Amino acid sequence: MNIIHRPEWSIPEREATPEDVFFNRRRFMKGVGAVGLGLAAGGTGLMSSAFAQDGKDPTLNLYPARRNAEFTLKRKITPESVTSVYNNFYEFGSHKRIFGAAQALKIRPWAITIDGMVDNPQTIEFDDLVRKIPLQERVYRHRCVEAWAMAVPWTGFPLAELVKYAGPQNSARYIRFETFKDAEVASGQRQFWYPWPYIEGVTIDEAMNELAFVATGIYSKPLLKQYGAPVRLVMPWKYGFKSIKSIVKMTLTDQRPVSFWEKVGPGEYGFWANVNPKVPHARWSQATERLLGTDERVPTQLFNGYAEQVAHLYKGLEGQNLYR
Repeated sequence: MNIIHRPEWSIPEREATPEDVFFNRRRFMKGVGAVGLGLAAGGTGLMSSAFAQDGKDPTLNLYPARRNAEFTLKRKITPESVTSVYNNFYEFGSHKRIFGAAQALKIRPWAITIDGMVDNPQTIEFDDLVRKIPLQERVYRHRCVEAWAMAVPWTGFPLAELVKYAGPQNSARYIRFETFKDAEVASGQRQFWYPWPYIEGVTIDEAMNELAFVATGIYSKPLLKQYGAPVRLVMPWKYGFKSIKSIVKMTLTDQRPVSFWEKVGPGEYGFWANVNPKVPHARWSQATERLLGTDERVPTQLFNGYAEQVAHLYKGLEGQNLYR
């Protein structure tokens, strides 16, 4: 007798809502409030107003972007049907099935503030920013600190291009990223014991590395809300919590940021959070990882398989806690 062991994320096919039904319902609900949202948006531009009126993402014509052949994998791409319903997004809860709750996030209008030690401080509408830097698609590994992993095709642009656009001053050493704060739509932010909003940080050198990526899309279309729409960070050699979602602010500074999980659990999480199979989490091993959508476990790779591109960033820092 064959016994089928379904992964923890699995639900029976008959219980799954078809994608077109799910999103058409959301578009209808957005349409009901279109007039009010359009008035509230004020001077945010025609593209944001169009999004409010017909429910369509005004950046759809930017996808699919050209795939960059320098950033591909031998590992099989994890199906969207799996990754779209298995997400960490603590703003909407501490479980993995937040994709429904995340649809409450209003992603238009959406502005990003760039400030700190920069020559070009500004607040820019996302729909304008996404057109300033050519988009490309890259296939990256993604490794969660919880020891599950996936491979997905992100669309976006190098973080280095955004840093250059900001005009970094010589004194800047770090970049502090901040996500939205709206407890009315994000129920997880009502949990007062967490230090909202979500904060993350990287060094300027890490940001300028060729792998550091600003994602605006996934699977050849704009990001769905559960992935961190409309714009998120992707740092593929680090544990996934470093790849902050739904960014609203980028600050260049000479002070090292204290990130969300550093505040929550300083004994378990640090600033660097680079993947290393030989350095266990305080409560579990990191030697192997489970490939999302399967029961397969494979060996974890140093820097998530990107050591050749990033190991040099940490020369001389061996005394620091680089891997937690």
